[in-house]
Amino acid sequence: MLGAASCSPTAAPAQNDRALTVAAASDLQSAFQEIGRLFEQDTGARVTFLFGSSGNLEKQIENGAPVDLFASASEEYIQQLTSKGQTVSGTEQLYGLGRLVLVSSKALGIRADKLSDLLRPEVKHLSIANPDHAPYGLAAKQALTAAGLWDQLKPKIVYGEDARQSLQYVQTGNAEVGIVPLSLSDVPDVDRITVDESLYQPLRQSLAVVKGTKQEQLARQFAAFVNGPRGRPIMKRHGFALPGEG
Repeated sequence: MLGAASCSPTAAPAQNDRALTVAAASDLQSAFQEIGRLFEQDTGARVTFLFGSSGNLEKQIENGAPVDLFASASEEYIQQLTSKGQTVSGTEQLYGLGRLVLVSSKALGIRADKLSDLLRPEVKHLSIANPDHAPYGLAAKQALTAAGLWDQLKPKIVYGEDARQSLQYVQTGNAEVGIVPLSLSDVPDVDRITVDESLYQPLRQSLAVVKGTKQEQLARQFAAFVNGPRGRPIMKRHGFALPGEG
């Protein structure tokens, strides 16, 4: 299920001809809502976000969903749309590199400090996003497989529809632990520890303007804002590595 979030909830899209709809991977929710507020202040435009798993968003755009810009948690979904002629040529760009963390529920009092701790009997549920359409879920599966733990842990795994839901399972105590995006994990309900980046394929996050948009220039402006001097510090503060750094 996709979640719609607007930076100016009291304004109606129909009343503003500078209204932008951005489909964005759920790991971007905290960062993009902050960026969206600044963008609205700077431009007077209205931004509405549709957050969900990248795979589900890509399918909806492919089927004609009215979206102006797509920010995916994996460049592969942007490439799929581009190969089908559904992005504006030349607008595809990398905007961040995602990272995984292992989170533990503070309320349940069970802390996992390394992946092998997930085998402990008191860890009954492990939450990850669905790897079939969520890049962070796929990366979690890759990490567990590389660590030699996937087959043993499969009976414990609870799948979130997207990365945000996988974190919520831990926040609400429905799972003792989870493997989730670093960008969403700065919440008081969980302890967290970084997952070794060598265990999973790089989460190269990419965006593109969707072909057929009536707001192409505004979408290009938002993409430049994300990758510019106002957006990049926000992305970095929310845990993303940035293109061209390091």
